[in-house]
Amino acid sequence: MNKDVNGKSRGTVQAVQENGSRSPRVSLVIPTLNEAENLTCLLPTIGGIVDELVIVDGRSTDGTVEKALELRPDAVIVLEERAGKGYALQAGFAACTGDIIVMMDADGSMAPAEIETFVSALQAGADVVKGSRFLQGGGSGDLTGVRMLGNAVLTRTVRWTFGGRFSDLCYGYMAFWRDVLPFFDEEVGGFEIETFLNVRALAAGLRVVEVASYEEQRLNGESNLSAIKDGCRVLSTIVRERRRVRRYRASLGLHRPDLHSGTPMPHPVIALREHRSPTVIPATTLTSASASPVAGVAVAAVVTEGSALRGTGQ
Repeated sequence: MNKDVNGKSRGTVQAVQENGSRSPRVSLVIPTLNEAENLTCLLPTIGGIVDELVIVDGRSTDGTVEKALELRPDAVIVLEERAGKGYALQAGFAACTGDIIVMMDADGSMAPAEIETFVSALQAGADVVKGSRFLQGGGSGDLTGVRMLGNAVLTRTVRWTFGGRFSDLCYGYMAFWRDVLPFFDEEVGGFEIETFLNVRALAAGLRVVEVASYEEQRLNGESNLSAIKDGCRVLSTIVRERRRVRRYRASLGLHRPDLHSGTPMPHPVIALREHRSPTVIPATTLTSASASPVAGVAVAAVVTEGSALRGTGQ
């Protein structure tokens, strides 16, 4: 049985079947800004695996909140006054009550059927699971040449700086156990939120697994993403987090902060787990859930292994 960062046991599929304990509750967080049309198509496709739906709205003027409640009267509505995807997501995380938190966009580009794959990977031993458009079974119908180049450069930068084996840094389909939220305790405002979560997970030595995901084109409206401006914000986040790791290592007397030395950075409030299960999800054995469009293919890759950061700079 897996353990959380506090050493408490987490439920697994096997435990539910044999011991009669409850399955982990799944909370889905969707940030919105004038996405009423897209919610009309998206919300009816969310399956029963989601126990709690949290909609975080950033001052929409097209009736997004009203449409969300019409389609899902059980939805938890959070109104976020500050502009920015990062602020919206973190407000949603704080409102969640489930054991597992899944984050996805409201534009219809991410398939709710893939949530089962993310949850399965978490139950198999991962702390954080992120979608990748570049694994077998993944892909994108929305990536432009500029965005693909920027993503490739930033992904390589993170791998060189922090280690790990990310194949897709700037993609917002992610899931994690709620007990790792204290690792993500800094407020981040914009689209750099995905990079922030990924880098913090690497620096803390959490088990991160990528699963294949297919990104469709936005159903309606235009994205608020600016490739150049938001790319600069992502790069700034990488630099800031590198300095944070340097300061921590210097406080330990490690005056040459080699980020690839295998020394993880513990969170200032919650220490890294001391007695973790050594189980690692093999890259070729975890397959997608039966409801996923990519069922039957190997869709998982281990980004970090074990409880320590093993940067390879690959």
